[in-house]
Amino acid sequence: MRKETYLPPIIDIENLGLDAGVHLLVKYGLRAIPPGGELRVVGSSPSWEAQLAAWCRAQGHGVSMQQQDGRAVATVIRGAADAGRWHGAAHAGHSDAALAGAVADQALSSWGLAARGATVEAGAPDFHFRLDRKDEIWADTAAALYAQAVAAQWNPATAIDWNEPFDLPAAVEDAVAQLMTYLIENEVAALVVPARFLGQVHPHFREIQALLAIQVADEARHIEVFTRRLRLKGREPALSTAGGQASLKTLLDEPDFSVASFLLSVLGEGTFVSLLNFLHLHAPDPVTRQIARLTARDEARHVAFGMSHLLWRLQQEPQFRTRLANAVQSRNDALANTAGLNEEVFDALILIAAGEFTPQAIAAGYVRVQQLIGDMAEGRRIRLERLGFDKEAALHLAALHTRNFM
Repeated sequence: MRKETYLPPIIDIENLGLDAGVHLLVKYGLRAIPPGGELRVVGSSPSWEAQLAAWCRAQGHGVSMQQQDGRAVATVIRGAADAGRWHGAAHAGHSDAALAGAVADQALSSWGLAARGATVEAGAPDFHFRLDRKDEIWADTAAALYAQAVAAQWNPATAIDWNEPFDLPAAVEDAVAQLMTYLIENEVAALVVPARFLGQVHPHFREIQALLAIQVADEARHIEVFTRRLRLKGREPALSTAGGQASLKTLLDEPDFSVASFLLSVLGEGTFVSLLNFLHLHAPDPVTRQIARLTARDEARHVAFGMSHLLWRLQQEPQFRTRLANAVQSRNDALANTAGLNEEVFDALILIAAGEFTPQAIAAGYVRVQQLIGDMAEGRRIRLERLGFDKEAALHLAALHTRNFM
C-alpha cells in the first residue's frame, strides 16, 4: 500500500479554485489531524473563500475566515468522521469473504450495486434482488471454484483438432448426430437455469454471481462444440422428444435456487458427467473423444458448486433435506406418464459404444450402456449420501431420478 504524504498545517492553494481539484489538498491535509483539529488555508483566486466554505459545509467541517497581513486566511476545523455527506452511511461487509462477518446473512436493498466492503452513502435508491439471503445461495468454495473455472477456460477453435481425419460407418455417424442433438437441448436447459437466477442474486454475493456467469459461459461453449460435431460430417439435428422436453421443463419451472441446484447440478449434471466420461471412453472418433473430455471437466465443476452450496444450506437448515427429497418425488410424479429417455438416444449410445454395425459389437455396446446406467445411479447415490441422506433413502431417490438423465 502506498504511504500517504500528509501536508503541513498551512496550505496555500495559490490562484486555483476548489473547482479545479484543489479540494484534494484540503482533504488530505485534514487527514493528518484528528477531529477538532485545525488546518489553515490561504489562496488568491477569486471566490476561493466561498468555494471552500461550501465544500466544508458539505463535508461536515467547520470553517472561519480572518484577515492576516492583508490577505484572507481560512481556518478549517475537522469535523467528526460521520458528519456531512457520510452521515448515515453504511458499511456493506468486507471484500475478503474469508474474514469473519465479511459476508452478511442478509444483504440490504439499500446497498444496491455497491462493491462488498464499500461505504454506501445514505439516500441511494433501493435495489430489490430476490436472492438476498446468504443461506439461500452461498457456498464456501465459490471463489476457489471460480478461480479454477477461469484457469480452465478453453477455446473450441483451438482446444479441439477439428481436422483430425476419421470416417465412421453411416449408422454410427447418425448415432453421434442423435446423441449430439440430445446433448444440445440438455445443455440449453443447463444454461437457462443458472442464467435465470443470475440476475436475481444480490451483488453482495459476488462470488456466486461470478460462478453462475462462468457456468452460463461454459454451457454456451458446450452447445457450440456439440453443434459443430453434429454438423462436422454434414448431418443436421435429429430427434427431440416430448418426454425429454417435459423433463427439462421441470428444471426451468423450479423457483427455488437450492432445489434447482439439487435437481440440475447434483442429480442431472452429475449424471451427465458419467455420460460424458462414457463417451470419452467409447467415442468412435477422436473429435468426439476430445469434446467429451473437455465438457466433462466443466460439468464436474458445476456439480462441485451444487454440492458445496447444498452442504452449506443443509448445515444451516438440516430440515431442508426433506424438501429436496420431496422435489425428487414430485418431479418423478410429474413425469410418470412421459416416455422417459428418447429411444433413439438409447440406441445411439449402444451404437456408439459398439463402434460398428455387427451383432457382436452391438451386443457388447448394449452391455456397456447397461453398465453406464448402473454407474449413473451409483454416482447419484454417493452424492446423496454425502448430502446426509441415509443409504436406503439415497438408493430410493437415485432410482427416482428422471430417465432422461438430466
